[in-house]
Amino acid sequence: MTAPRWRLILNGKSAGDDALREAVGALREAGIALDVRVTWEDGDAERYVAEAIADGVDTVIAAGGDGTLSEVATTLAHRDETADALPSLGLVPMGTANDFATAAGIPDEVLAALHLVRDAVATPMDLLRIDADDGIHWCANLASGGFGTEVTVETDEGLKKMLGGLAYLITGIAKLGRIEPVAARVEGPDFAWQGDFIALGLGNGRQAGGGQALCPDALVDDGKLDLTIVTELSGEVAATVGTLVKDGKHAALDRVAERARLPWVELSADAPMTLNLDGEPVRSRRFRVDCVPGRVRMHLPADCPLRG
Repeated sequence: MTAPRWRLILNGKSAGDDALREAVGALREAGIALDVRVTWEDGDAERYVAEAIADGVDTVIAAGGDGTLSEVATTLAHRDETADALPSLGLVPMGTANDFATAAGIPDEVLAALHLVRDAVATPMDLLRIDADDGIHWCANLASGGFGTEVTVETDEGLKKMLGGLAYLITGIAKLGRIEPVAARVEGPDFAWQGDFIALGLGNGRQAGGGQALCPDALVDDGKLDLTIVTELSGEVAATVGTLVKDGKHAALDRVAERARLPWVELSADAPMTLNLDGEPVRSRRFRVDCVPGRVRMHLPADCPLRG
């Protein structure tokens, strides 16, 4: 039997991780042909994935946070080959927040995450395709706008390194007194909304920004995106906080949000607005967001909450 061939694409920020080095060695001793490539600048992931495909690699593994996962998934998604003809996708969570991995139930421990890639059959996973003023983008986890986007974009890198997901909370608290609502129009099949929002989520996954569960019911294999629009709270802050304490985040979100599950949406605004695509801020006056069913095959736990 031919040994499985893997290519691990590692975010350069984690290049010195001893646990990863030991885990890679253990997998090689177990008979897996595992090569490592380290990203340093824009375009590296694209080049490494193209190289992996040319080499006939079976599985490409993103080692990093949500941004690294999205970057590797993007390089697979915009190729001409079908998902079945492309390498499968794995994830070793090594980022600050690891929102996708947390929601999907992927282990935090490096060796356990690699064992999941080895043991779990790769299954089809949707991706979000975003058409903006500057071209086409892809998103593996969650596209967000408004308050959550500002928090993610403005959180200091040093603070994230020291405090992890807590850094997003601290930055969010600091911004509470100066939330600027965004005026926009949102349309989809049998859905139309217009007004001011303070947060917006388009979910393939469920959470972003260090645990903000904007799309708590999203699935990665249903062919649809979950839309959440949090409108201006208009005096409901106290009631919402009470709901959060009494009934949890899901009930609090239902109190203040418009929610829908759709195959696509179009967002438009008179002034440019920002969507954060797994850590990549994109500014545009209009966005067309499509859920592309089964665009990649990913190794996920058998009991993954994100699977239908």
